[in-house]
Amino acid sequence: SQITLSAQFYDSGTPSFNPLVVLELISDTKEEAIAWLLSRIRTPQQAGGAGLLVEQLGPGVSAEQKDNPNLFLVGASWERLLSGAEDVGLFKEYSDGSMRGFTCANNHNFKDFQGDGAGFLSMAECQYIIKHELETLRAKDETHIPGYSNAKLYPGKSIIRRLLSKGILIQMFPLHHKEELKRLSFSWYKKIKLSLQPLDEIRHYYGEGQALYFGFLEYFTFALVPMALFGVPYYMFDWEDYDKYVAFAVFNVVWCTIILELWKRSSATLAYHWGTLSRKKAFEEPRPGFHGVLGYNPVTDREEPLYPNAKRQLRIYLVSLPFVLLCLYLSLYVMMIYFQMEGWALSVHDQDPSFWTGVLLYIPSIIYAVVIEAMNLVYRYAAEFLTEWENHRLESSYQNHLVLKVLVFNFFNCFASLFYIAFVMQDMVLLSQSLATLLITSQILNQFMEAFLPYWLQRRRNKKMIRKVQKRRTPGDKELPLAEQVRLEADMSTYLGTFDDYLELFLLFGYVSLFSCVYPLAAVLVVLNNVTEVYSDAFKMCHVFKRPFADPAANIGVWQLAFETMSVIAVVTNCALIGMSPQVKAYFPESETQLILWTVAIEHGLLAFKFILTFLIPDVPKHIQIKLARLEFESLEALKKKVNRFVWIL
Repeated sequence: SQITLSAQFYDSGTPSFNPLVVLELISDTKEEAIAWLLSRIRTPQQAGGAGLLVEQLGPGVSAEQKDNPNLFLVGASWERLLSGAEDVGLFKEYSDGSMRGFTCANNHNFKDFQGDGAGFLSMAECQYIIKHELETLRAKDETHIPGYSNAKLYPGKSIIRRLLSKGILIQMFPLHHKEELKRLSFSWYKKIKLSLQPLDEIRHYYGEGQALYFGFLEYFTFALVPMALFGVPYYMFDWEDYDKYVAFAVFNVVWCTIILELWKRSSATLAYHWGTLSRKKAFEEPRPGFHGVLGYNPVTDREEPLYPNAKRQLRIYLVSLPFVLLCLYLSLYVMMIYFQMEGWALSVHDQDPSFWTGVLLYIPSIIYAVVIEAMNLVYRYAAEFLTEWENHRLESSYQNHLVLKVLVFNFFNCFASLFYIAFVMQDMVLLSQSLATLLITSQILNQFMEAFLPYWLQRRRNKKMIRKVQKRRTPGDKELPLAEQVRLEADMSTYLGTFDDYLELFLLFGYVSLFSCVYPLAAVLVVLNNVTEVYSDAFKMCHVFKRPFADPAANIGVWQLAFETMSVIAVVTNCALIGMSPQVKAYFPESETQLILWTVAIEHGLLAFKFILTFLIPDVPKHIQIKLARLEFESLEALKKKVNRFVWIL
């Protein structure tokens, strides 16, 4: 009998278990490969297996011939999940309120651990543990995957990564929990309210990485409020007087310096309470797409593919770098075409001023904004292809190189025209007009691409599946049967991580921190965008994408460095704008050299102040530093006692 997904149980010939993760193999997978894989997953850990529970998904009520039969549900007993929590180094709240690494031997000293520990781990944590155990399932003496002589194996090779790289395993994803998802949806986005996001609930359901993104989005939005409040009256009273943007530029410099330092503290507080701040980073395995000549790794003491670093560096500097430079040149060429269009529209308006020629003045900026978004999209695919071709061994290295390529191009593509207008043309009226048009157009396009389009596509998919199910469903059924729910989730779009979300916030931060002094409403527009972003991102997470695996992040990673770099550029840019203002120039009527020297001196002083502030404001609050130090002290004391006891026994 089939039981609904809300009950979260699957009835098969074996004892019932809680299905948490889905494995989908290609439809024509060889039978011997399936039997071997299931056997390795079920084999106890002591015998070299994963010690997990796995069953094939039934055909369901609306089964069709084209449905893939090779979907498998993976779960685990509570004892196995608790030992897995110890394996991955999960931190949980201790009885004294501190966060400590979980151990099975000491389990009853942890807060909320009762009886056999059922309910102690969140579903996201359980799914992360299963993913870890599957990914660390290694080949023993097998030379290849049964039935696939080209899918080579060697002792210590991750089986799941080999199945992925050879295209035998299509996807592995965690299941949604319908009741939990309903509760989260209601408290998160279904009721319009002026309150903070339920970050603890988001973290409980999606994991720390996702919760930190939404925490940063919320923090960034609140940090923009003072600038928005300052900008509205500034816009209303000083709009026609572009010489009076000096005060706003000074405010920009202070604002972008302080908010990033305070975010570090806020991020550390969240990470500590979620148990990821002091959690040791797991040893990184080679990426599934990494290839090379089989050799010996002295660190892991295993055979694995090795690829010469010199060869990778040659690919980066002789192919990737020239390609990025070529793309930057193309971006510059498109920018010059935009300025020609702008000049043409201006000449038409000057010859015959009317309402329509006034509208025409905004058309080049709108077209340019659309072209910028299209170029960013095309370049993103090219950057991913190149970074994959560079053959990075680790996922972190791959991500860092991809982020660098994308950030450099996006920064140049989005801001080059504004820098040109500000410092070459020195036309503040055109600068404010271009900034407003770029900002508004990019926000409209992003909302369409990120919210409306995925929502529409997903609704089409859902309608097809629900129509099929309803044909075979009895009137008493309220819930979607498990088999149908799993197939519905398998067809959902895969969530590709927070990369694009952080990139969008990075560009918005740039628009506000660099040039909002000449268009004070920029902060207001970004606040409105971020509010809608919270609701659209929340909806997408809950209903458009597959549930992602939890990412035990302690901070926003490389994006913190990206935002800090932007804040340094903002200091230099705003100082240059201040130096160009007629107000400041009036103090140096005879010597332009003195003006430049004073501007550079002030800019250097502000940068020095910024870096001093970085050292003065601790990244981790004092009370958390004390707790971490105390935990380290207790660990050392416990180790000393063990050593002394061992010496005494000897």
